[in-house]
Amino acid sequence: MGEFYPYLIASLPTLHFGMKPPFSFEQFLETCHRLIPEKDFQILRNLPRPENYSEEGRKHRFVERWIKFDTTLRNETARMRAGRRHIEAAPYLRPDTYTGPSLAPVVSAATMSPSLLDGEKVLDETRWKMLDELAIAHYFDLDALITYAYKLLILHRWERIRSADASLLLREALEQEAV
Repeated sequence: MGEFYPYLIASLPTLHFGMKPPFSFEQFLETCHRLIPEKDFQILRNLPRPENYSEEGRKHRFVERWIKFDTTLRNETARMRAGRRHIEAAPYLRPDTYTGPSLAPVVSAATMSPSLLDGEKVLDETRWKMLDELAIAHYFDLDALITYAYKLLILHRWERIRSADASLLLREALEQEAV
């Protein structure tokens, strides 16, 4: 299989935070599978999600950098939320080695938001911006597709939130806050 990155990436619709996803993640993978080498497709297909970040997912440099950032953002969020509840954060933290700017101000703004949804939006916008930063100078390569994939997953997360039963989500959130 030849590498058709320029054709593939140029044919994908531009993603903007908050928009409705243009297609499913599975459709995205199907399109990519026909146009990129199998080894690159396997990296794309097996992108680690937060619930299963592991050493296995850290084989690609771009993915490693993403995991470091996202783990640190999640750890900082856990610290802030634990502090608000006066509980120990350590059981919720994962090892991280991110060396970029402090994420505390962003997480503080997100956790201080009166709306849980607005707070989550701040965190996902921060993720979106970091993906943009990581993708600088990567226009027609695997890193550009990885960026696109993670952004598409963020859009799908927000689509699930928009289509969910709002009263059920509010009830669950209030029950968690009461704990």
